[in-house]
Amino acid sequence: MISPRRTVYRLLYGTRYDKVPWGQRVYVRPGERQVREFQWRLLLRRAPVISLDDYRKRLPLGEIEEFLSCMMCGESRQQPLFEPTGGKGWRYHVVRCPSCGFLYRNPNVRPERLGDLYANSYSKFLTGDYAENRQRRYRLVMESFTPVFDDGTGRRLLDFGCGAGLFLELAERRGFDAVGVDLSPDSVHQANERLQKAKAYFGAPDDVPEIAAGGFDVITLWSVLAHLPRPLEDFATFRRLLAPGGVLMILTVNARSLLLKAYGSKWSGFTKNHLMFYSSKTLPALLRQSGFAGVAYAPHYGDTVEAGTTRLSPELKGRLERNVRRADGGNMMRAIAFADEEAVARWGDKLKIHKL
Repeated sequence: MISPRRTVYRLLYGTRYDKVPWGQRVYVRPGERQVREFQWRLLLRRAPVISLDDYRKRLPLGEIEEFLSCMMCGESRQQPLFEPTGGKGWRYHVVRCPSCGFLYRNPNVRPERLGDLYANSYSKFLTGDYAENRQRRYRLVMESFTPVFDDGTGRRLLDFGCGAGLFLELAERRGFDAVGVDLSPDSVHQANERLQKAKAYFGAPDDVPEIAAGGFDVITLWSVLAHLPRPLEDFATFRRLLAPGGVLMILTVNARSLLLKAYGSKWSGFTKNHLMFYSSKTLPALLRQSGFAGVAYAPHYGDTVEAGTTRLSPELKGRLERNVRRADGGNMMRAIAFADEEAVARWGDKLKIHKL
């Protein structure tokens, strides 16, 4: 049976967008961006705001979980919005901070139990279907922030959450003196089998004297930020590890995405191990509190669009790019944070930097 919503879309658009992938339709169908934005505002207007005490009474607490107030502004009230679910029975709840708009999982995972999420052959995920085209994505992001990543000669790089070393492999090819850390021991083992000069370590930065000493010109977080249960502490560490003039590169799911507004709990950004969800509206608060001086963003049009392999016509491709720029920056958020004024001055004439 065809749903009423699909019937409406068929009446509006006919079949001419049927071959456009679902992830691109919200950006290319006329009027849909405006509809999804209205849908989001309506959801926020209707969703109740409750106290943390009342929220605690509603939900059971898992063995490795804890209830949180907003990490960005300290607000304790909760606006429950989504209940993502997935294979093998996982389920969690996502709330919005009614004060600053930050989205996060609540109850969340206790920091000391974070390793539980990655202990059981997590590398099979990182090197299986997930790994297809990952290095292409890394190249596209680096190109969007050129010339920061063009030449690594004489520059130190830390890949935080390095997984199986797919990015470290590219970094060492570009001349960086590169190291990585990860909480998955089997991923670290696979990374070191792949790498020639770079080195991966198991644990946290402060567990490794070579890393704890700091002095890094670049730190990268490839799809890591959403996994951090104590981001303020982690970002204070990143700031301390950066050398004067250093930068922190972030790729994470975008909590302003039209796809989130369209698909709600079924959004692709709500995966089993994701804990917190950022946008260009909420990331600056994290960076400001951690001592960074500025931030720059680059839109994400989609890997196939940027690589030139999309099946979209030139007209639809142009429409998608315009809507991404006007609306949300894409389903993934690309950002570079600048440690200090020296970093801002070094890259400010090449990137549009927003002072913090």
